Amino acid sequence: MRSLRENVKFSPVSGKFKIYIIDEVHMLSVSAFNALLKTLEEPPEFVKFIFATTHPDKIPSTVLSRCQRLDFRRISAVEIASQLEKIVKSEKIAVDKDVLFAIAKTSDGALRDAESILDQLVSFSKEKVSLKDVISILGLVEQEALFEITDKIIQKDPKRALDLLNRIIDDGKDVNVFLNSLIEHFRNLMIAKVSKGDAKLIDLPQDICQRLLKQSQALSLEDIFTAFNVLVNTHEMSKRMDSMRIPLEVSIVRLSHDRKVQSPLSKEKEAVKEQAVPAEEKPQDPPESVMNITLDNVKDAWKNILDSLSRVKISAATYLSEGEPFKLSGNLLTIAFPKSHSLHKESLERRENREIIEKNLSEALNVPLRVSFMLSADAKPRSEDSGNTFIRSVMDVFGGRVVKED
Repeated sequence: MRSLRENVKFSPVSGKFKIYIIDEVHMLSVSAFNALLKTLEEPPEFVKFIFATTHPDKIPSTVLSRCQRLDFRRISAVEIASQLEKIVKSEKIAVDKDVLFAIAKTSDGALRDAESILDQLVSFSKEKVSLKDVISILGLVEQEALFEITDKIIQKDPKRALDLLNRIIDDGKDVNVFLNSLIEHFRNLMIAKVSKGDAKLIDLPQDICQRLLKQSQALSLEDIFTAFNVLVNTHEMSKRMDSMRIPLEVSIVRLSHDRKVQSPLSKEKEAVKEQAVPAEEKPQDPPESVMNITLDNVKDAWKNILDSLSRVKISAATYLSEGEPFKLSGNLLTIAFPKSHSLHKESLERRENREIIEKNLSEALNVPLRVSFMLSADAKPRSEDSGNTFIRSVMDVFGGRVVKED
């Protein structure tokens, strides 16, 4: 940086401008940026700076404010393949179109990398570059293998799916590369299903997009999401096991396993369970007396219900006192709470609290009732009476009396 500052003041020997290109400029230290700042504030008229970075957020704002920012996007695989096709035609090189798309996908949006890969492949193959050469040199996984293993998952055929996985690994493919390719394949299936095979969104040749659209029709979005989550979790499992193959095999079997097929043990348990439950104990429809209870009846008895509940569990009664009977449908009573009382609702939804409340309601109203809880904007907080039930319960236990109310 010191040398740059000393030389920047000298005029160019040839040409109109002196151009300084600093790549990965975000790697400069704070002191280096401060040293450069003075030059950026008052640069000589014949000096131009070009800063390249992949992390503009790491550059100090004082430097950014003195620069004109140009963001470069990644080039799509289709555009890269088109440019590579022009190159091979001008150089009269025999290359299949599938090869160009494979190179374009590998370059990850960088045309320079794609051209370098093409140059290496031409040097390696000499006469004609085939897809087999690309897969062999770059260690890629064929699209056909991804479609095939997905078909086995759809067909619920875990044995053939494992055979295919074993064959891919025996061919020397990296397990991690295959897993990432399979995750991307399910991503493409999701995009194809949602966008009806839009090649621009999928960034693959049109014939591959049509195959993806056809395969996605055999899966629901929930199936695709499930497969995506299972495969992503395989990465985490592999870190704990220090192995990629075993977690991947488990995930492939899990995805291709037919959940509808019950094991003999589960069938036996289900049969024993059915025999253990007598016919008279099976759930029955609520009695007609439930229909004779109205919401007004519940509201009239609400104070007595709270008092009775406070003798059983004070905390449940305190929380319930903030709610009010909102709707009675059959034997289901809905109790509404203000929007700000979500804690009360969550506490009462616990199994032990719900059972106590339902038992208390059934005894007070002489009919079996179930309860549900909801938050409603119409329900108003009862700030004045919120602690009355609790206070009364405490006074009953300790024999106290109210001396003063604020």
